[in-house]
Amino acid sequence: MGKDKEPRGQQRQGGLPTGDAAGPDDMGPKKGKGAPKESGEEEAQTCCGCRFPLLLALLQLALGISVTVVGFLMAGISSSLLVRDTPFWAGIIVCLVAYLGLFMLCVSYQVDERTCIQFAMKLFYFLLSALALIVCVLAVAFAAHHYSQLTQFTCETSLNSCQCKLPSSEPLSRTFVYRDVTDCTSVTGTFKLFLLIQMILNLVCGLVCLLACFVMWKHRYQVFYVGIRMCSLTTSEGQQQKA
Repeated sequence: MGKDKEPRGQQRQGGLPTGDAAGPDDMGPKKGKGAPKESGEEEAQTCCGCRFPLLLALLQLALGISVTVVGFLMAGISSSLLVRDTPFWAGIIVCLVAYLGLFMLCVSYQVDERTCIQFAMKLFYFLLSALALIVCVLAVAFAAHHYSQLTQFTCETSLNSCQCKLPSSEPLSRTFVYRDVTDCTSVTGTFKLFLLIQMILNLVCGLVCLLACFVMWKHRYQVFYVGIRMCSLTTSEGQQQKA
């Protein structure tokens, strides 16, 4: 019985054997610390199963090209159309934003900026996406205004132009003249359809730009409780120093 008591006393007095026994378990947290880093890298590389700038930039590029092409087709209907009525300029701006997003992909996009170039590119992409959003909203407003007017016009062909008027009892009501138009159906039909297409395309393009701004903001400020985390870290470090 005396021999059995000695190992028990050694187990009670000695703290080192317990520390040695816990040594293999200490390797677990070290591996766990590497797991968030790997998940952060995967999050930086992918977004909804695709690398972040690729999905949004490709959508912006496709929509920007569509808006530009339809805008130039609208400008070819009549030479008297105003620039605001043919929003090819909105498509060009969106294409520039998309090219910047694709260039960000080539420079290996990361959530946490490690160089000034990455920060500057992400800032320019955010600002240009916000600008493209405003431009798309303006294009939708201009197209909707002109579309509402076309639904009320009464048009007639005169020489090499199409003259349209709003229904009014006043004899001196304003006349809208579309030059270089041989048939008014190209204005009341084709041009009206192009305006509707522009409203849809610019609306979708504006939503994509808004999503790009939101994702960029989320990636830049994805941790909202930084102060609480820093306080917990400082308190834990103080406890370790006291121990």
